[in-house]
Amino acid sequence: MSHTIRQKTKLINRSRKLRGQVEAVERALQTEAECAEVMRLLAACRGAVNSLLAEVVEDHIREHLAAPGPRRDGPRAEAATDLIEVVHSYFK
Repeated sequence: MSHTIRQKTKLINRSRKLRGQVEAVERALQTEAECAEVMRLLAACRGAVNSLLAEVVEDHIREHLAAPGPRRDGPRAEAATDLIEVVHSYFK
């Protein structure tokens, strides 16, 4: 079973939040909102996309790279944890 399927509800909720943020950008553009407001909304969208991507990448690392199979400790798991920290810092 894919990790995206196991986390399906959580990921769908995040994507729905993202959809709402993109719709807010569209409304702001249609109503000719101030550019500062549009930029704020766009930054929120970017943050939501980055958070969703970081979560999917983290799950991918843990499920497919860190320690495939039942074993979840050792040098590969430790390296995966380090990589996940880098991913999260990059997507902030």
